[in-house]
Amino acid sequence: MEDITSLKDLFHHQLKDIYNAEQQLIKALPTMAEYSFNKELKKTFNHHFEETLAQKQRLDEIGESLGFELTGKTCNAMQGLIEEAEAFISKKPAPDILDAGIIAFAQRIEHFEIAAYETAVRYAESLGYNEAAKNLQLTVAFWQQILR
Repeated sequence: MEDITSLKDLFHHQLKDIYNAEQQLIKALPTMAEYSFNKELKKTFNHHFEETLAQKQRLDEIGESLGFELTGKTCNAMQGLIEEAEAFISKKPAPDILDAGIIAFAQRIEHFEIAAYETAVRYAESLGYNEAAKNLQLTVAFWQQILR
């Protein structure tokens, strides 16, 4: 882990972590959709994939506007969540159990993302990065609406 000696450093670290989490999800979501049996669930995962691409794009824009490099870090938490989901899928349970399990893993992933984004929003606000906070809040608002 790089040296973190200021809130700006911590914010940068948080953005790098979120960025990598989004990259990992871009790779994992098509698999979750593929193994889902329920058509609405497949549709939801495909929509989630599109939203994840938009979230990554917003992060690219934030990083560029602040002069932050966002690559070079692995989000171990997201990696672990995805590995658990993949291990579950590989056991090939009955279709209804598979869909229920995939939903459970997706909810864990999204709650992790919401917590990470909410933290980043607060850091951005504290640092006076108002445009970054506004853009990060778009992701929080989207997931809060979906999970209600």
